[in-house]
Amino acid sequence: MKTDSQLQSDVMAELKWDPSFNAAEIGVEVKNGVVTLSGHVDKYAEKWAAEKAAQKVSGVKALAVELEVTLPGPSNRSDADIARTAENVLEWTTNWPKDHVKVMVEKGWVTITGMVDYEYQRQLASSSVRHLMVVTGVSNQVTIKSKLTSNTIKSDIEAALKRRALTDAQEIMVSVNEGKVALTGVVHSWSERDMVSDSVWNTLGVTDVNDNISVAY
Repeated sequence: MKTDSQLQSDVMAELKWDPSFNAAEIGVEVKNGVVTLSGHVDKYAEKWAAEKAAQKVSGVKALAVELEVTLPGPSNRSDADIARTAENVLEWTTNWPKDHVKVMVEKGWVTITGMVDYEYQRQLASSSVRHLMVVTGVSNQVTIKSKLTSNTIKSDIEAALKRRALTDAQEIMVSVNEGKVALTGVVHSWSERDMVSDSVWNTLGVTDVNDNISVAY
């Protein structure tokens, strides 16, 4: 078990190692294994990347992100301009019909709504606009159509977990109700927890995931 000071040192080292943001502008505090990131970044994509980097460190029990996105002066644009840019990017980077996903922007924060067939399409909607410099945040409210029975979805998820040779995969409890999946159990790292989540979200028919899996070191 790492001490809070050891965990803080490891998180700071991980942030410094990642080239996608300026680690010097990010503060790290740790208390009882809970990591808090504070400070400011120039892009929402940098905030997202810093959060993902911290989660990779072994020993992190929970993460609080208090990073602010502070856009450089010349990057400030109206919400209408941001919405048009986001819509154009979605049109360029996706292949679903134009009216499947809609964009709303308020004070630089982009909200995406609509309905798609697969989770990768829902994630693509976020990643397509996340890296725009003018975006201060992204709320992905795109939903997924459910086409399969609950039993079929549950079987597919359990098979995926076994294929990926997750340690203690048999201890992860999966329940499905009309495409909505509930997960419980224990894993031993954030990366393993992410792998479980990816396995579930990549299963056809999954429309929502209530992830109650805990990380125990």
